[in-house]
Amino acid sequence: MLEASHNDELPPIPGKRYFTIGEVSDLCGVKPHVLRYWEQEFPQLKPVKRRGNRRYYQRQDVLMIRQIRSLLYEQGFTIGGARQKMSGEDARDDVTQSQQIVHQVRLELEDVLQLLKR
Repeated sequence: MLEASHNDELPPIPGKRYFTIGEVSDLCGVKPHVLRYWEQEFPQLKPVKRRGNRRYYQRQDVLMIRQIRSLLYEQGFTIGGARQKMSGEDARDDVTQSQQIVHQVRLELEDVLQLLKR
């Protein structure tokens, strides 16, 4: 599995529709200025902007940021290499993203199961 080991230590993504840049920063272990920089470098990362240019990220954005973080910090890709990988030039991208989504859903279901057992 290509998923980075550190992503296992990131908190589960809450079941909300939108997240602020501060929340995404905490969920992904990346500072807000890095998130703003990545928006410029990765064209597919486009959070919704509302009043006062405030960013609101959706769940798929958070998963994408975790994937970018994994490529850069754990797998050693450069920004350019990570951009190529994220642009779909590698056929395994969809599989990697699917694995991350399945992993995330599994973690959330395990949390729900723990709540139900109480």
